[in-house]
Amino acid sequence: MKRLLFILITLIYFSCGVTARERTDSAAPDGGPLVVSLITCAPGPDVYELCGHAAIRIRNSEMDSVWNYGIFDFSSPNFLYRFVKGETDYMVRGYDFARFMPAYVMRGSEVLEQTLDLSQDEALKLRSLLSTEALPENRVYRYNYVRDNCATRPWRRVMEAAPSIALPDTLLFPTFRKEMRRFHRNYPWYQFGIDLVLGSGLDYPLERDEDIFAPPVLAAKVARATIGEGADGDSVRGRRPLVAETSVVYPGRGDVTLPPTSPFLTPMAAGIVTLIISFGALFACILKKSVWRWWISLYFAIAGVAGCIVAFLVFCSEHEAVRPNILILWLNPLQFVVAVGIWLESARRLLGIAAWYEIIIAILIPVLSLTGIFPQYLNAATYPFLLSLIPLGVILKINKTKKISITK
Repeated sequence: MKRLLFILITLIYFSCGVTARERTDSAAPDGGPLVVSLITCAPGPDVYELCGHAAIRIRNSEMDSVWNYGIFDFSSPNFLYRFVKGETDYMVRGYDFARFMPAYVMRGSEVLEQTLDLSQDEALKLRSLLSTEALPENRVYRYNYVRDNCATRPWRRVMEAAPSIALPDTLLFPTFRKEMRRFHRNYPWYQFGIDLVLGSGLDYPLERDEDIFAPPVLAAKVARATIGEGADGDSVRGRRPLVAETSVVYPGRGDVTLPPTSPFLTPMAAGIVTLIISFGALFACILKKSVWRWWISLYFAIAGVAGCIVAFLVFCSEHEAVRPNILILWLNPLQFVVAVGIWLESARRLLGIAAWYEIIIAILIPVLSLTGIFPQYLNAATYPFLLSLIPLGVILKINKTKKISITK
């Protein structure tokens, strides 16, 4: 049950962590030169695994340790509530690399290792930074799924230890949302939920290195990174490739994410069906002088439930990307008024006012988004759901002005 709840929560939160377990630092002070590697694990089938995972490996002849910033404690008090609210505390721990691998071998995800060409002074400094941060009093940090996560934080420590590293000055994705959609492409309902609850904070043009929040993207850019004296760039005198060697620790079983969803089971299909039924209700209202009261109530009840989630995130959550969100004009708790009012004769005048509001926002939201006046990307499946407000709004207006009979 806890696993199911966690998957549901990830509809409003992007995560790349791994299951928590008590860890201990296995690093030894002796054993010869240190070898530092970036470990990148390919995506898994669960929604919280879709962007893969990253960690730092440090080893020599006496020890082999991994430094993992994706640890969370699901059993901590009020974890789910704090997760939604944005008070998401993750941890870093160092432990034996052999304990890191079984989870990825079991799910069949490829594990790639990029050995970094760091000096011993840089490697020692990195191990010192990681060891200090992994102390019990320092190990907890406030996770942010695009700015401070299992990929960006360890890479930040690498850059602190070796500040002459330069990643290629190119962006693989223009916005956070487009990068997320690349990894969520076979999970349309998950992506639809993400696009509903996360606002325009995901849509501004990214600056240099902001796209490395996804571990596979970080690995791709590290493959072209350079280190050494001289100007930043891929081919500058005095600089050398950062990656000394690339190897596959575990080959995996190919793509272990889910296959593409059938077009008939996607949010777009559901939206088209919703739009057809809504126009059917309008024609029934015009031709038969009746209203499909149950359909109107169901539509606005669902919008109200979704609106409670959106409103909580916009007004209460600490997640930076949840606001501003133009969809709160549509998905908000006030939609319950229509869901209940359609059953009450006394609410007829109020529904007439609501009718104009629903029709206006059905047109206004797409116009503001498509013209760039409000720069928030709308999932394609959002449009038929929004356009359904037009026939439903017309029904509410007819119901108010002509006082037609409302049938079951």
